[in-house]
Amino acid sequence: MKKHTVALLALLILTTPFFYTRASAAPANSAKASVLVHADSGTVLFSQNADEHMLIASTTKIMTALVVLENCDPEERVEIKQEYTNTEGSSIYLKTGEVYTVRELLYGLLLASGNDAATALACYCAGSIEAFAQMMNEKAVSMGLSNTSFRNPHGLDAEGHYSTASDLASITCEALKNELFAEIVSTKVYSFGEHSYVNHNKLLWKYKGCMGVKTGYTMAAGRSLVTCAERNGMKLVCVTLSDPNDWNDHMALYDWAFSSYEYKNVIPMGEIYSVPVISGEIEKVGVTATCGVSVLVQADAELTYSFELPEFVYAGVKKGEVAGRIFVYSNGEQLTECPLVFASDAPLADGIRMTAWQRIKKLWYMTNKYGFVFGGD
Repeated sequence: MKKHTVALLALLILTTPFFYTRASAAPANSAKASVLVHADSGTVLFSQNADEHMLIASTTKIMTALVVLENCDPEERVEIKQEYTNTEGSSIYLKTGEVYTVRELLYGLLLASGNDAATALACYCAGSIEAFAQMMNEKAVSMGLSNTSFRNPHGLDAEGHYSTASDLASITCEALKNELFAEIVSTKVYSFGEHSYVNHNKLLWKYKGCMGVKTGYTMAAGRSLVTCAERNGMKLVCVTLSDPNDWNDHMALYDWAFSSYEYKNVIPMGEIYSVPVISGEIEKVGVTATCGVSVLVQADAELTYSFELPEFVYAGVKKGEVAGRIFVYSNGEQLTECPLVFASDAPLADGIRMTAWQRIKKLWYMTNKYGFVFGGD
């Protein structure tokens, strides 16, 4: 195959992740552990002791909400039992015998950080605190998180209850995929009946583009904060643990990232190249990418790309058959690649028959192009 390299002049479309380029140094922060990630791809832009086991206080409730949302209908009704109301710490003041929907309790959990709401949801969902903690741990394992262990749904300090800034970021990115979770954590004030919950996350008022997520505090853990912010299609998640200056640290990290990076669409949709056709009804057949690809790049990065395609094809190829690959580079470093397929059929011209040698050569092209095997309908 011939490889063609060209400067990428138009930025176009995407769905997959990938890389981290150098930018100006991130601002210093006061956290014992912190991380800043690109929410859609998981790309790490900044980290500091991000894999250190830490107490996480009420940021635990992000996983609590995720597990509840995956196992309960938001409109299911929960009757409050006496043991739910006895949970220490922050509270939404549930009363024995009251009935709430799961949705209402989730607002109390995530906006007002109600430990009683956490207990009620956990016991309703799993039957007990212990059984629910097991569900939380199973979810963490299924996500590939090896530095997280839960003992309760609310985040009160307990032996064996810990996570890391990195794992919390992963949990948050996963939770934000749930539309109801994203809606709840971005809500400033929620009222129903005689109840009204105000979101503890000050960045919803103070920082443009903030989308939530959760605050946390205990004497032992210190101040924990997980937030999300989005600008120009770039969504970031920031986690700081044991940080006395967390609001300012989050804003400074976001300002740095939004000024240093862009999330760019780099693989064109539609026809992006064409290949000559031998013995066909058409002279050339277009090729298109099988996927859109966006990448996180330094704001002033120079993007280039190259094609790996045959110099020609024999008539008879089908739309959707693999034609080759496209490669994307930033400042000479490969970011990603994507298969290319034929954009249309290229039928054999009427009255033309291929020789046996031409058929052999066509078969070779169809089965020996860098591991790709044609298989059109």
